[in-house]
Amino acid sequence: MVCFTMSEQMNTVVSGDESDIHDEPHIRDRRITVGHIHALVEERGLDAQTVADRFDLTASEVYHALAYYHDHPEEMRAVEKRRRELHEAAEEDPEIITGPEDLPES
Repeated sequence: MVCFTMSEQMNTVVSGDESDIHDEPHIRDRRITVGHIHALVEERGLDAQTVADRFDLTASEVYHALAYYHDHPEEMRAVEKRRRELHEAAEEDPEIITGPEDLPES
């Protein structure tokens, strides 16, 4: 069993404002976002341990991400709004790359 001290628990998730690698809350030193973990567990119904195994995380890290999501509702709404706005802008501008299918053939 893995036990975390309070300071380790507080450092599991990095907010987008404090991050050097991502613009939204994510697991420390990983690009796995809190929103993605929330979507997998609470929207798709995957078990927390399944998500942990899939991304080489501990179940504790998954639960800390979920707690962060629910403890910071305004921040998470702002993240979701920003994503929607970017998606809408990409639909209107064919020059915006949103995935591999948008890359020019070489």
